[in-house]
Amino acid sequence: PRSCRASARARGVQLGICCGADRRCLRAGLRTGGAMLTVDFDRLGVRAGTKVIDVGCGAGRHSFEAYRRGADVIAFEAVKGDALELPYAEGTFDCVIASEILEHVPQDDRAIAELVRVLKPGGALAITVPRWLPERVCWALSDEYHANEGGHIRIYRAAALRDKVQARGLRLTHTHHAHALHSPFWWLKCLVGTSNSDHRAVAAYHRLLVWDMMEQPWLTRMAESLLNPVIGKSVAMYFRKPGVPVAVV
Repeated sequence: PRSCRASARARGVQLGICCGADRRCLRAGLRTGGAMLTVDFDRLGVRAGTKVIDVGCGAGRHSFEAYRRGADVIAFEAVKGDALELPYAEGTFDCVIASEILEHVPQDDRAIAELVRVLKPGGALAITVPRWLPERVCWALSDEYHANEGGHIRIYRAAALRDKVQARGLRLTHTHHAHALHSPFWWLKCLVGTSNSDHRAVAAYHRLLVWDMMEQPWLTRMAESLLNPVIGKSVAMYFRKPGVPVAVV
């Protein structure tokens, strides 16, 4: 991968590694106005001057929400082994975000150790992964969904992931679920073939999701908030690093 440290915005959105996520993807994230965020930025306390790294930034939705709030952001697209050796000093960031990446990483314990290492004492870590039940359904319906290069290699139970992070000395502060309306969409795609995006039912559901993300009508927002505890596609966990270093045994 090629290094790409040039600032994408004067205030400080930077690309850590240019890969599938490039400036075009980040601009798309800005246009959506923060739609479809998995992480709760109010809970993280991201504000002007906060130093944030978004590890595995993808299309940049979380990076640009942090930017919109005035933070100094590194949008780091982790590829292959990059998440195991982040090129930043210990205790660099006030906030570390790792959304929908750990399920792709074979050595997830090493990746978690790196997320904790670059987080400042007293800083906040947000991790999101696919929730066990919706993900289990997808795996049961389709091998194509996960059996591909760079695909999901594990299904987490929330308690097991929590224990992995807490073993590094961090304290869990909150857990929630998100994107319940997306679970049936992925179940449908798995039924008809994940590459069959032109299927009439899949295309119709996709239009619904795009409309919901862009318009955020009260009806679908209320429906998703009620369904999230039951079939939310993602589980989000928030951790706090102690203000003084804690030895990991």
